[in-house]
Amino acid sequence: MREANKFDFTLLIILAIIWGSSFFNIKIATYSYEPITLALVRVIFASIPLLILCKLKKIKIEAFNKNWLWYALIGLINIAIPFVLIAIGTSKINSYLAAILMSTTPLSGSILAHIFTNDEKLSFLKSLGVLIGFSGIVLLFFDKVIINDDNFLYALITILGSTFYCIGGLLTLKLRNKKNENVTTSTTLWSVIFLLPFSLILETPWNSSPSLSSTLSLLYLGVIATGLAWLIRFRILTVNGLVFQTQVAYLIPIFGIIFGYFLMDEIITWRVLASLVIILTGIFIFKKNNKGVGN
Repeated sequence: MREANKFDFTLLIILAIIWGSSFFNIKIATYSYEPITLALVRVIFASIPLLILCKLKKIKIEAFNKNWLWYALIGLINIAIPFVLIAIGTSKINSYLAAILMSTTPLSGSILAHIFTNDEKLSFLKSLGVLIGFSGIVLLFFDKVIINDDNFLYALITILGSTFYCIGGLLTLKLRNKKNENVTTSTTLWSVIFLLPFSLILETPWNSSPSLSSTLSLLYLGVIATGLAWLIRFRILTVNGLVFQTQVAYLIPIFGIIFGYFLMDEIITWRVLASLVIILTGIFIFKKNNKGVGN
């Protein structure tokens, strides 16, 4: 892996902007689309550039070979379920709050990795980072302007969505020897298979009359925030390594707040800003002492 240059940092910032902007687009999409249908259309749009990439690079898609069960399980837990849960949660909470809550995924993942793996154990300083990060989330729940009786459950649902991401990430380790493009494409195809019947049976999307703004947001989520963002992420991973790519976690909630405030007129309180600083501090301490992750 080479040292990051200006172009690499530019790509990292672009990735953070795209992912940070996904939350207010999810919010707009929920105005017209039910959560399962939203997730379904999103992964359908996302699968298109992935299939094209595999075709161009002549990478075999192994979604339905002898390892199909792992691809199916990861597609369900790492894509289908969290996409639905995040859509449900974001429909009732501020979009920037969803971005902040989702930024704690590395902290949740560290706890699960400590329990279920042998080489990702929590040290004292990593544990301190996790505790500080989650204390920022606790502070958010004391802000009745942002989280109250009406949306308390939806904030928890959003956190649950991030937890499924973590579980899915651990399951993905079972396919660590497979090509990244194949794994991502195969699991995305399985997420389509899981979401399609539930969307058709439970939400009857053909009866809906979506607005243009919601449809454009959903198109953006699929093609840009999922498909294109994955390609940028993959380029960063292959050129600069995982450690550099994970720095995007610091930027996503910041851009989420900017977009939520200026584009969605969402209220920002001092507790929100304090929580953001605390959470990012916790993530920084954790990553600084995460010797298990290398370039």
